[in-house]
Amino acid sequence: MDLRLPGLRGPRRPRRPRRIVSAVAAVVVLAGAGTWTAVAAGGDPPAVHGADRVMTVDGVRLDTSYFTSGGPGRRPAVLLAHGFGGSKDDVRPQAEKLARDGYAVLTWSARGFGRSTGKIGLNDPKGEVADVSRLIDWLAKRPEVQLDKPGDPRVGVAGASYGGAVSLLAAGYDHRVDAIAPAITYWNLTDALFPDGVFKKLWAGVFFNTGGGTARFTPALAAMYARVAESGAPDAAARRLLEARSPSAVADRIKVPTLFLQGQTDSLFTLAQSDAAEKAIRANGAPVAVDWIAGGHDGGDMEARRVQARVNAWFDRYLKGDRSAGTGPAFRVTRTGGVDSTDGAAQLRGASADRYPGLSDHERSFPLTGRREEQSFANPPGATPPAVSALPGLGGGGLARLSSLGVGLSLDFPGQYAAFDSAPVTGDLRITGSPTVTVHVRSTSATAVLFAKVYDVGGGRGAQVLPSQLVSPVRVEDAGKGKDVTITLPAIDHKVEEGHRLRLVLASTDLGYASPTAPATYTVSVKSDLSVPTAPAVTTAAAPLPSWVWWLPLTGAALALALLLSARRRTAGPAPDPALADVPLQITGLSKKYASGDRYSVRDVSFRVERGQVLGLLGPNGAGKTTTLRMLMGLITPDGGEVRVFGHAIRPGAPVLSRVGSFVEGAGFLPHLTGRENLELYWRATGRPAGDAHLDEALEIAGLGDALARAVRTYSQGMRQRLAIAQAMLGLPDLLILDEPTNGLDPPQIREMREVMIRYAAAGRTVIVSSHLLSEVEQSCTHLVVMDRGKLVQTGPVAEIVGSGDTLLVGTAAPVDEPVVEKIAALPGVASALRADDGLLVRLDADGTARRLIADLVRLDVPVTSVGPHRRLEDAFLTLIGGPA
Repeated sequence: MDLRLPGLRGPRRPRRPRRIVSAVAAVVVLAGAGTWTAVAAGGDPPAVHGADRVMTVDGVRLDTSYFTSGGPGRRPAVLLAHGFGGSKDDVRPQAEKLARDGYAVLTWSARGFGRSTGKIGLNDPKGEVADVSRLIDWLAKRPEVQLDKPGDPRVGVAGASYGGAVSLLAAGYDHRVDAIAPAITYWNLTDALFPDGVFKKLWAGVFFNTGGGTARFTPALAAMYARVAESGAPDAAARRLLEARSPSAVADRIKVPTLFLQGQTDSLFTLAQSDAAEKAIRANGAPVAVDWIAGGHDGGDMEARRVQARVNAWFDRYLKGDRSAGTGPAFRVTRTGGVDSTDGAAQLRGASADRYPGLSDHERSFPLTGRREEQSFANPPGATPPAVSALPGLGGGGLARLSSLGVGLSLDFPGQYAAFDSAPVTGDLRITGSPTVTVHVRSTSATAVLFAKVYDVGGGRGAQVLPSQLVSPVRVEDAGKGKDVTITLPAIDHKVEEGHRLRLVLASTDLGYASPTAPATYTVSVKSDLSVPTAPAVTTAAAPLPSWVWWLPLTGAALALALLLSARRRTAGPAPDPALADVPLQITGLSKKYASGDRYSVRDVSFRVERGQVLGLLGPNGAGKTTTLRMLMGLITPDGGEVRVFGHAIRPGAPVLSRVGSFVEGAGFLPHLTGRENLELYWRATGRPAGDAHLDEALEIAGLGDALARAVRTYSQGMRQRLAIAQAMLGLPDLLILDEPTNGLDPPQIREMREVMIRYAAAGRTVIVSSHLLSEVEQSCTHLVVMDRGKLVQTGPVAEIVGSGDTLLVGTAAPVDEPVVEKIAALPGVASALRADDGLLVRLDADGTARRLIADLVRLDVPVTSVGPHRRLEDAFLTLIGGPA
């Protein structure tokens, strides 16, 4: 995510003026960590020159990368910011593309992320926002960067989520910023995390957990989160803290051309955030365009290529001054246009208007009726069990994406909600914006918290679908005597078919939010019609893409053609192979290029895994192990070859993946929930029956004991690791994939993990484990696959690889000098030679023999004391890859 508050280390800086004009503060380049030149395949596009630098800004080290392309001459600059929990590396492909398009591009890892130091301040104006101004100071001194005047470079800022907010804040605090393109971000962080005074606990937990725990944040932010998480409600100090870090705090200062790209499947930063921002910036007189994309923090299609093309065009117009650049319509929304028959994915089409309609354009009224004029329902003790809408932090965005395809996965518990239905809709209805309704609320408690949502209910006994899985929390104070409340429901773009009904549901709980824990009874009635915005001026073109795409530069023409055919290029998946129906894994000719496209991270890898095997995947850093595992699980798409699991070709969302359990690069747990609650929540999100989870077996394997009843935020790293392994084993999958499962475990726990893997495979299941602990792999694995530099080096049973007769351990009375080792490596019959602790490790080729090797060693005056086959996996591994990683 594709997100991660005050006190700063170091001396107190003088108070900055309302607008930063320039720069006196020091930006010191500590080191040029490296330079490179990237050339696209075929050599046609211009080369991109890059340089890594570490800069100090008021005692904080910022890790940066600077990209340029082409010859001499000045050009506009772009600052690219990353999302929360990421680093500068996440935006490198976009930076290289912008550099090729004629920009000087600077990326950096924000405080507390990547290799940058400092505490996370959640875009503190005195921290992360001030850092942006220092980076602009640095750009102003570069000979490649176009200047509007001395010290004032022509510069734009773009970024998503956390990076999108800093682009808005930079424009508000530094007048030198000339254009911005924020994506899926917030305007008011207080409203985002405390909507209507209700604590968005799941997203807040994901926020702080993704940041690495509260210790990684500034003390004031850490204290704020602990305080609010414990009480379940934000206080005035918490609201002030987040408001000070919000672009809305400098709304009157943002007066630059702004392209908003906001996500429709986003329960964290909703469409209402970009709506408020658009109104404020347009009121300042600046050009503003709004683009509602298909994806968001809850998943879905992020439309990366189309979005990047539009951002480039925006900067071409407002940074380069290219009036021929098509910046697109004032408003565009991506709509689901049916289902692709080849793979079941949603097809996307664009609709647009020459003005932004807002969230209440051309409203239609729908009377609502219920079973009774008033309906009463309970807020249960402890607010448990909670209703389910979105499931933030669990990855994939499955619920939101499926709702766009007409599949309902929300859950409301009987007795905990009231429902009011409309009559069947006559003619098709397109909702574009936020519906509103007035209701009367009375409670047995002083305060009531409701969760309002509008379902699309199919005709007859049809299923109900919650568009984008969004709800609106509503806090009602002084509810004991009853009061009328006007509710603004979530902004959506959703088509309601003729004959369907609209259903207003008011629930007492929601999994994503904190509710009052004291039991209460709520009584509600409807006081108005449901008003639904329709925005009729927003029209879908006959083609999936609006005409402005065709005005893009020639480099965008191929992209436009691809998007014209569909939102993505799709191919029908190959049929299952009956001959492999009982084979857990068959990989054939698997290849994957890096994002730059000029070299491979995995190239032509083939191997097979049988039932009952524990396969160790070995290789040095950069060998391609994790990339291979991610392709195996359908997380990324290979550029060549195929992966088959039990005969089925793997692609994102393939049904056969339900037979695969995985633990790759750590698991994200909700810190305020217990270990058991995290596992139960994860399994509920899969939509599979609770009895299929085999939860007790997984918990027995985890061995967490009483800790299962404690909040995960109290767990040690080792305990989190074991909980993650238990999560991977839920459902007892036929194929279990573990990436570095022993990280953070102590020696007894490592031995236990070894026994777990062996027992798991002994039942006829298969385990694939990637690990750097070679001694553990040797003891726990039955087979090995060794990779180096993206290629398969060797595969086979552990005993064969460790004890293969072509590798000899030569004991020597004294260390052998490196020049002599090089001579030995060049001997006939020798494939490689390396120095080892006790002598030499020599691998023979097909023509080599031990007898001839000994004779050659004596001839070279090597003090040989012993010769024999080696028996350590570490020695075999180093021999196969040609030395230490």
